[in-house]
Amino acid sequence: MSDKREKSSDNEMTFFEHIEALRPHLVRGVMALIVVMIAAFIGKKFIIDTILMGPQSPDFPTNRWLCDFSYAVFGDNRVCINQMKFNMVNTALAGQFNLHMQVALATAIAVAVPYLLWEIWRFVVPALTEHERRKSRMFVLYVSLCFFAGLCFGYFLIAPLSVSFFAGYQASPEITNMIDVRSYLSTVLSVSIACAVVFQLPLLVYFLARMGLITASFLRRYRRHALILLSIISAIITPPDIFSLLLVVIPLYGLYECSILLAGRVERQKEREEAAENVAGPAA
Repeated sequence: MSDKREKSSDNEMTFFEHIEALRPHLVRGVMALIVVMIAAFIGKKFIIDTILMGPQSPDFPTNRWLCDFSYAVFGDNRVCINQMKFNMVNTALAGQFNLHMQVALATAIAVAVPYLLWEIWRFVVPALTEHERRKSRMFVLYVSLCFFAGLCFGYFLIAPLSVSFFAGYQASPEITNMIDVRSYLSTVLSVSIACAVVFQLPLLVYFLARMGLITASFLRRYRRHALILLSIISAIITPPDIFSLLLVVIPLYGLYECSILLAGRVERQKEREEAAENVAGPAA
């Protein structure tokens, strides 16, 4: 299929030719999702009981570390979270089966991200120049690393804080919490995936800088505006307390500063490339 596309490179491909070229990549991507989803469906005990239920357990690494820190620094349990597991309920007849299917699908999407990105890259690469191919060769690796770094950040830090805050919050002592399992799992999944998306910021800045849409000086000029925006994003994906907010804002602002350095590096690289072209032009 790639040969067919390369042979057609001299002539612009029609819409249906693009669809035909995309079809095998979509088929392989869907097949990969199905295979991983079946494996996730079979391994429900590990995925649901160990991974997704982990943030509400006292034995979860983050919960243990915060409690150890609390006793070491304050001498009491003021920073301890999720020290008592709570019971969850299911209120729908097919609720647990539907939940099982949704968890398997979410797991398949998360695990298959590198392969899906690789299929996207394989579809796009025939349309790139040789120089662009060399530059985009590490695209899948970088996006996958940022995705899984954000996923781990959300899962190990934001998810247990969110669970602790919302499970312990009481608008009135007359109200008893009966936590629905779908609500719990959607919280863990949503905050983890939200962090995975937000951690794509440096790559987004890199591509925008390559296209000349933003510059390092632009990012420096709007530092304070960016801090406000990042604080709003952090407030959306975290519990409404200052401790959780700071735990998210600080790493996100660190990513913003890294993005400034990355944009500056892209600008210098483009200047060197333009200088090399100018030198090569008169020589030719």
